[in-house]
Amino acid sequence: MIEPDPSGYFITGSDTDVGKTYIACEIVRQLRARGLAVETRKPAESGCEPDASGKLQTHDAHALRQANDNLETIERIAPYRFRAALAPHRAARLEGFELQLAQLIDACSRDRADSRLVVEGAGGFYSPLAADGLNADLASALNLPVIAVIDDRIGAVNQSLMTIAAIASRGLQIAALVLNQVSPGTDAAMDNAADLAPYSDLPLLSCAYGKRLPSMFA
Repeated sequence: MIEPDPSGYFITGSDTDVGKTYIACEIVRQLRARGLAVETRKPAESGCEPDASGKLQTHDAHALRQANDNLETIERIAPYRFRAALAPHRAARLEGFELQLAQLIDACSRDRADSRLVVEGAGGFYSPLAADGLNADLASALNLPVIAVIDDRIGAVNQSLMTIAAIASRGLQIAALVLNQVSPGTDAAMDNAADLAPYSDLPLLSCAYGKRLPSMFA
C-alpha cells in the first residue's frame, strides 16, 4: 500500500479499454473514505451519445461524478465532449473543433487548494489527446504521480514494462500499477503479477473481474 499523494494522480492505461475509468472511480472512493477532498477530471471524452435534447451524455465523467458523491458538474469534469468514438483530437476535428493541449491543461485546474486531483486520460499513455499533444504531454504538464492500468491478460507483462518505460522517460513518478481483469475468461494458470515482479519493484495491485480494487492506500 502507498500513502495518498497530496497532489493526486494521473490515471493512464497501457491501451484503450483497459478499465481506466473503473479503477479511477475506485481510487476516488478510497481517497474519500479516508476523509480526503477529491476533484476529478476527464478533460476530453469522446464516444458521447446525445440525449433527446441533443446534449451529449458522458459515461466516464458520469462515473467519476458518482464516485465523488456528485460534488462536481459534468461540465467541470469533462468540458470537452465529442460524439465519435475516436481519439479526442480526431473526434473534435470531425465536429470542426481543433482541440489544443493548453485547453486540457486549463480544464484540469483545481477549485480547492487542499484537494487531491484525479485526472483520467483517454486511451494509452502515448495515444493522441489533442491536436498538439499526447496523453503523455498532459501528464507531463500536470506533473501528477501516475497510476498505470493494464489489462490482466496474456501480454500484460510486456504492456506493463513498455508503459513503465514510457512514463519514466517523461521523468514522472509512477505511484502504482494496476493489473485489471477486464474479461472473465482468464487462464487460471496465468499469474502476471508474479511474472512481472522480477522486473519491477513498483507497488502492484490486481483487480479481479467484477471485484472491488484492493485497498491501495495505507
